[in-house]
Amino acid sequence: MRLTEEITESWRLRLQTDSPNLPSATQESIVRWLLGENPERLSTLPPAQLAVAQQAMDYRYRILQQRYLGTSPEQAYHNLLQRLSSLFLIRSKIRTWVALSRDRRRTVLDVLQEVIQELMQSDSYIRQQMLWIAQCSTNARLRNALMLASVEEYCLRPIRNQPLLVYRFVNYLRRSQRGGMTQVPTGDLVRLVSEEITGDDSDNPVNLLDSEAIVQYQDAQAWEEQQTLRTTVKQEFVTYLAAEVEPDAARWLELHLQGQSQEAIAKTLNRPIKEVYRLREKISYHAMRVFALKHQPELVTTWLGTSLEHSLGLTPAQWQQYWSNLTAAQQYLLENLKAGKSIETIAQDLNSKTHQVMGEWTKLYLAAQALRTAP
Repeated sequence: MRLTEEITESWRLRLQTDSPNLPSATQESIVRWLLGENPERLSTLPPAQLAVAQQAMDYRYRILQQRYLGTSPEQAYHNLLQRLSSLFLIRSKIRTWVALSRDRRRTVLDVLQEVIQELMQSDSYIRQQMLWIAQCSTNARLRNALMLASVEEYCLRPIRNQPLLVYRFVNYLRRSQRGGMTQVPTGDLVRLVSEEITGDDSDNPVNLLDSEAIVQYQDAQAWEEQQTLRTTVKQEFVTYLAAEVEPDAARWLELHLQGQSQEAIAKTLNRPIKEVYRLREKISYHAMRVFALKHQPELVTTWLGTSLEHSLGLTPAQWQQYWSNLTAAQQYLLENLKAGKSIETIAQDLNSKTHQVMGEWTKLYLAAQALRTAP
């Protein structure tokens, strides 16, 4: 119990430091929201789980502070849509679906709003969060900010290396397309059956679908998306090497991916083996420091699961170690990149040059990679 009180007091002090102009009642409501419905559980958690729980509270707080606290409801909702629509997988999935649908005038934001609306109406976790937030505060504006922060955090939770919102979108497509038919028999009655039934004396629906089959389908979808991303990354990198390095670099990559040795590649390219090794080093440099960080960073990090959404591919313990070694300026850079700001915008905010900010981001990314691959 003493530990819970210490954590509560530390959050009070942090809010007083970060937002001294907030009324004390508002600060208390935020602290209560961060600790959750059962704060006493913190005293019973093992050290490793406690560290993860504190990291999760800090993450939710930063989301609230960056995009929703002290913002008008309209602007806060716009910030949520902008944040979620910035995800590469979501944008690509929605654009593909719109391109194949009959209504091609719909935008990514139109579809995303429908998915979020359905999520807030039907998801049991979000409904539970609404009830909890109602207990935390009676201030309508603060409730709205806390709710939108909860929705963003929930939508970005990683499930099988993808944001939860991706799976919610797949479920939305299933429901929106259920019962769709190109031809309806004129002589017969057509009965549409939902995947759920509700008993006469119960409000809880019973799902008629095999949950294991759904999991298998989702795993298959995730595998297909991973393969699609891999193919896209390969094609983009081959094109980049041919244009920015030399045609033989693109040919080397193709042969290397076929499993050929450096000696075999040297014979195929009709070049000395030493030149082929130098070419390999040049390609490795461009892959890590140019293509993955400057040319196609979002595509590559999404494929590898090393984006900021995935904590640069670090485990919770590695991320905590990594984060604690950063300076305040480096933490500010990562937080703003995670919030969707461009390198150019951050450079303007810091009154710095773009190449300096890009260089700092490169150092941070490579440091995370070194920690990720350390024995």
